Order: sequence, then C-alpha cells, then structure tokens
Amino acid sequence: MWFRDDQRLTDNPALEYAITTGHPIVCIYIHDLEPQNIRPSGLAVRWWLHQSLNALHVALAALGGELTVLHGSELQTIAAFATEIGAIKVCWNRRYSVSQRATDAEIEMILSAHNIATFTFNGHLLREPWDVTTQDGPPFRIFSAYWRAARHKYSPPTPRPKPQRIDFFPVSENIAVIARSKNLSQSVLQPFRPKWAGGLNETWQCGEQAGWIQLDDFLANTLTYYGRRRDIPAMQSTSRLSPYLRFGNLSVRQVWHAILSRMHDARLCYGNEQISPTASGSVDKFLNELGWREFAYYLLYHYAPLHQVNLKRQFDAMPWRADSGDLCAWQQGCTGYPIIDAGMRELWHTGWMHNRVRMVTASFLVKHLLIDWREGEAWFWDTLVDADEASNPANWQWVAGSGADAVPYFRIFNPILQGKKFDPQGSYVRRWVPELMPLPSECIHTPWLAQPKQLANTTLILENQEYPLPLVSHPYARERALKAIEYIRRCKIENSNSLS
Repeated sequence: MWFRDDQRLTDNPALEYAITTGHPIVCIYIHDLEPQNIRPSGLAVRWWLHQSLNALHVALAALGGELTVLHGSELQTIAAFATEIGAIKVCWNRRYSVSQRATDAEIEMILSAHNIATFTFNGHLLREPWDVTTQDGPPFRIFSAYWRAARHKYSPPTPRPKPQRIDFFPVSENIAVIARSKNLSQSVLQPFRPKWAGGLNETWQCGEQAGWIQLDDFLANTLTYYGRRRDIPAMQSTSRLSPYLRFGNLSVRQVWHAILSRMHDARLCYGNEQISPTASGSVDKFLNELGWREFAYYLLYHYAPLHQVNLKRQFDAMPWRADSGDLCAWQQGCTGYPIIDAGMRELWHTGWMHNRVRMVTASFLVKHLLIDWREGEAWFWDTLVDADEASNPANWQWVAGSGADAVPYFRIFNPILQGKKFDPQGSYVRRWVPELMPLPSECIHTPWLAQPKQLANTTLILENQEYPLPLVSHPYARERALKAIEYIRRCKIENSNSLS
C-alpha cells in the first residue's frame, strides 16, 4: 500500500482493497529527494507532512504494523522495494496533474515488467475529472456550469469505516537496497529553515484524528452561521479543514456526508422546504466550496500546468512589473495597508490565511503592485500548509483574471474598503499588526490619515517606519492596473485581426 496524499486509515479505497485481497500488506511512503517533472513541496507543506506521517505511523502501529518511509526516486524506489520483498500487487490512490499521471503511468509499466500488478483508486475527490463532461465540447471553464453537471443525479459514495484489523507483512531488517527510515524522527522531511516550528506547532495538530476533531468542532460551532460569517477574519468562522483535505487526513467524501448527516440529525434535510434559511445558506455555501476544490482539480487534469501557464493566453502579454522591493514588502507584511499586512503576517506565523484576506492580498500583489501572479503563487506554495497543485494556482489565476471563471478585469479590491467592511473594529489587524493596536477603530485601516489627536495616546511614528506608509495609492494603482489590462485586450484584438 503506497500512501501519498491519503494519509488516513478510514475511507481509504486503496487500503480497503489491499485488505480485501487477503494478502499481507506493507505500508510505505516514498520521499522523493529530487522529483522528476513533479513540483517539489513547499516548506510549510513539508512541516505538515512530517507531523502527518508520524500520526499515520502511530495509527498503523496501534494495529500492529508500521509505516516504512523510503527515500529516493519514485520511479526506481517503488519497483526495487516491491521486488525485494516479493510483492505481487501495489495499490495507491490516484493523482491528477499531467506530470503526476505520467510518472504513475511509467511506474505501472515498470512494475508490470516485474510481473507486479497495480491497482489505483479515487481517494481524493468526489468525482473523477473525466467523469464530468460537456455536451460534445471542450472541458468546462465556468464553475457554475461544471458544478451543475457534477451534481446532476450524483451523490458521493458513503465513506468506508476504519479497518479493525490489517494483516501486516514484516519487512526484514536485512533489506538494504533501499534507503529507508523506520524512525520518522530520522527522516529529512522536516524543514529547518525558516524556523516556523513555534507558530505552526501552536496553531495546528496534524493527522487523521486531529482532522476529525476539527471537523466535529466546525459542525458543532460554526456550520450554522458559516454563510454569514465566513468573510469576517477576526472570527473563527471558517472550517479550517483545508490542510486535512490537502493531505488526505480526511476524505472529501467524509466531510460531505458529515455535513449532510449533521443536518439530518437536526431535522434539516438538504432541500427540505422547512430548512432554516441560515443553515440552508451555510450548507449550500460550504458544499459549493467543496465543489470549487473539485473544479480546481478538474482544471489541473484537463489543462496545462496551472502554476506556470495562463489559462487565458492573452495574459501572456500582461506588462508585469519586476520589482523585488515591492514583492519583498508584500511577503513580509509591510505594504502600509493594514488588512494586507495582517494577512501576510498571519500566513507567515500560522501557515494559513483567512479566505477573504487571501483574495484581498492576492489582488493587491497582482493589481496594485502589478507583479506577476506566479510570484505570489510561489510564495503561497512555500508558506501555506494547505498548498496543493490544484487549488493554489487555480485561485491565483482566478484573482489575476487569467484563469477559468476569473474575477472580472475591472474588479480591483480596495484594501481600505475591504478592511472597513470585513474588519470594522480592526480586531484582525490588531491581532497581527500589533504596532497599530493603540489606534482608534476609525483610522485603523488608514493610519497614514490619522490626525494628531488620534495619535496622541500612541508612540506610532509613520515617518520613522515603525509602520510603513502605503507602497502605492489605491487610485493610482487602480488606474495603472486598468491600463495594463486594456493593453492586453488591445493586443488580443490586434492578434485576432492579423490572423483574419
């Protein structure tokens, strides 16, 4: 059983199949030190991975087994290890990017050459990307149309229970062909720079059991008001399930059915006319968010590498600015816009950022600073514990306007108004930008406009850079962004005319 982004025992189709064969099982994870054609994980993801694999190892040990971590190329390691121990079958849950699928296909060929059968399953999505099709046209690019087709006459299978017993095959200590670490504390998965351990450790518990605790808390305390409160960053109003889904500590089927089961238990059946409007809106919204995750994987499967190539190719002509100083200020949360800086500092400390603030910070980089969305995507890839190959670039392209179902080109988030609307008292800003804490709420989002009497009880001195002045004014940045977008629209028209 080859564990990948499915680090759980419950509702794991590949593991369930392995158990039903009646053969003894070896559970492995492969840490590819230098992956070929597969995007290397970011450092925050590696931190979570280390904790998650430890939790998986403990869960397997409770059933009398272990997790063997192999180090080396996936292409070479899996076949060498399988032949060494005399395996007759290898099972895994599928991956979806072009490069991942190519690697898996090559691995299947190599194993087949050694007379080892492979069995693959869907352990990561509600529906396979190839199962949702248009009417004889190209793949979907609009979420609403995709989600209607995906939901039509379809209900996700009921999650499978946790296995009560696994027949493990003992791995001989004499196997030396493969570099492996039975003690995960000796593995090289854990990143040491930057030293995130403090903030991440105080923010997260990782693994399958922790995922269930988080899900239960969301169902009990947050779901009912999710639709109305999910945009307020100062409140614990979102599910915070994204990293558990990213690593497969929970399956999306488990989350889906848990949501509907909780409603049923409260006599609030999905679609029932008697359903509470608040609860109904919250459930609809949350299920749509799961649908957006599905859509991101659908795009990952059908289109060119999302983190490299604009889905709308006219954005190839976008006149991006290469400004390392502005990029660094954005990364460090020193833009002079409090809501932006709060989000970027939350990201650095916790490996996570509130969903509304993700949109605002991304829009600021792309449209206020006119810096290529790929720079921001790469930073999130390295610093988010929930960064995955589908959602991270798909969301960045959505904000930039270059992706599927993208934000209208003329929508340029005003960071001042966004702060005032979603953090009116400045609670979120004060949590993450403590130098602004003494400011009254009426100027917390525009500290550069604070009057002397509003600064009277503070030591804040903007001129001395205790807190920076804005990198760019909103009106100027908005006008510059609109001109840049108008430029690529003209380029598209001119190219169309030349072709005709």
